[in-house]
Parts: sequence; structure tokens; C-alpha cells
Amino acid sequence: MTILVTGGAGYIGCQTVIALLDRHETPVILDDLSTGKRAEVPSSVPLIVGDVGDMELVGNVLREHEVDTILHFAAKIVVPESLSDPLGYYLNNTVKTRALLEAAVKGLVRHFVFSSTAAVYGNPDFTPVSEDALAAPLSPYGMSKLMCEHMLRDASAAHGFNHIILRYFNVAGADPAGRHGQTTSNATHLIEVAIETALGRRSHMSIYGDDYTTPDGTCVRDYVHISDLAEAHLRALDYLRRGGESCTLNCGYGRGYSVKEVIETVKKVAGVDFEVHQASRRAGDPASIVADSSRLVRMGWKPALDHLPTIIRHAYAWEKNLH
Repeated sequence: MTILVTGGAGYIGCQTVIALLDRHETPVILDDLSTGKRAEVPSSVPLIVGDVGDMELVGNVLREHEVDTILHFAAKIVVPESLSDPLGYYLNNTVKTRALLEAAVKGLVRHFVFSSTAAVYGNPDFTPVSEDALAAPLSPYGMSKLMCEHMLRDASAAHGFNHIILRYFNVAGADPAGRHGQTTSNATHLIEVAIETALGRRSHMSIYGDDYTTPDGTCVRDYVHISDLAEAHLRALDYLRRGGESCTLNCGYGRGYSVKEVIETVKKVAGVDFEVHQASRRAGDPASIVADSSRLVRMGWKPALDHLPTIIRHAYAWEKNLH
């Protein structure tokens, strides 16, 4: 049977498509190409350019390609942007996911894997944070994803399909074989911004806040390699196919790095120094968030690239070759 990958021309979706192809699965991509790139899609994979909120289009794709599984990546993901355009985020992430779910129910989809985020936790009281922690998003982005989680759980229970919600921590890196990496314009991700600065494509970069309750005063995050994240989707898919019960799982390494640590590691990998400015805090940024991913590990996930310099080396090599 075929797997529909929404947002499959984007950073995480495309890497997961590559992982599916590597083990001879049959994916088909639905992407509006608002941020995804047609050139990133493997030539053997059908690409339908369209909107996940278009129920008629999705229904046709499900029927024509005999889809039994959906991996749903399509979303807006920039926290500061969500604060200035909350209604846009609720439309794109929440309302359109509701339409996708209705099409999935009508199309008798059996399995659904949803791309969620650690942003649903907000500023957790304890870290590492488990899936049982209180969800208290600090941004419309996090809230839009949390609302999707609730819809998915309710639809799954009512209509008899099983699902996994994967709450990603900070995804970074590039395909180890150099086939794919991040190509986002005006990147906001810390590692990508630091690499662009190291390569001279930015005159400087900024640290947003140095007075957090962390060891060096800057925000701490758990960075997970995109290849390991794609592998987590394969483990989730295998689990659902075995009849596993629906569940929510964190995906991170359980080790946090501060903004300053990341910047210093980029400087070492690139072998250059660059200008770093200090700026005030950004709204919506929690001080520290690190994953407890023990449930995903028990499911069979075995991270192979849990090493910050390796993550940065792969991202740096991709960005350097890209231009």
C-alpha cells in the first residue's frame, strides 16, 4: 500500500521520504511548495502540488494511489511568525489538519503519524520532559499543534484507525549521504543561522537573551539529527502496522546544549570566528527543554547520530555545497 506524505518536499518530510525509499516503501507526496522545493523530491516519487486542506483533492489522491497511511508534516513552524500571525497559523496548521483528518476518515486510512512539537510543553517545570507533562504552549505555533493532537486522538478513537503523535525537539543536520538538507530561505533555526554566518552569508548573528535560569544564561535545547528523526517515523510506522495502540512520543536525545555551546561548536567545525551580538529575549522562547524519549527507544528507535559536532558537520557540508 501507498503512504501519503504531506509536506514531503520540505526539510523533514523529504528526508523521511528518502528513508522510506531506502527500505522500498511506496510514498506519494502532497505539498503546496510554499516552503518545500520541487527539486528536493526524488524523481521516482509522485508529487501532487496542492493544499492539504483541499478535501476533494486529498480524497482523490487517497483513492487513486490506494493510500492506507498518512505521514502529516505540512505546517508552518516559525514561533516568532506565529506570534505576529496567529490566525494564519491556526488556519494552516489546525483548520487544514481537521480537513485532512476528515478526508482520511472518508478514505478509510488505517494509520496516521502526526508531526508535532516540543513547543506544546511551553516552559516545563521539569526537564527532561516526559509525554505526561502538562501541555502549556507559549506560542500560537505550539497551540496550533496541540489542537491538532486533540483532534487526531478524538478522530482516531471514533473512527477506528490508529495513530502516533511524534513531538519533535530541535531538528537539525542533513542527510549523511549528502542527498538532502535544509534549504529554507531566511532561516531562523539556530544551527542554520550560525552556519550561514560562518560562511559569510550573514554579517553577524544574535543571541536572544542571556539571563535565563540556565548554566550560561542562554536557552538550552535538545538537538536531534534529521536522519534519526526520519528513522523514528519508520519505527512508528512499523509499530502501527503491527496493531500497536495509538500513543504520543517524544523524539530527542535527552541532552541539552545552550545557544552559546552551539555557536562555539559551529565555529570549531567551520574553523572560523564570526560576529555575535547580544539581543533581548524573544517572546515564546522557553528557557530549557530536553526530551525524555525512553518510550520511543522502547519501541525500537536506536539513534545513530547523537553527537552535536556530527549534526553540525553534516549541516555545514550541505550548506557549503548548496551554494
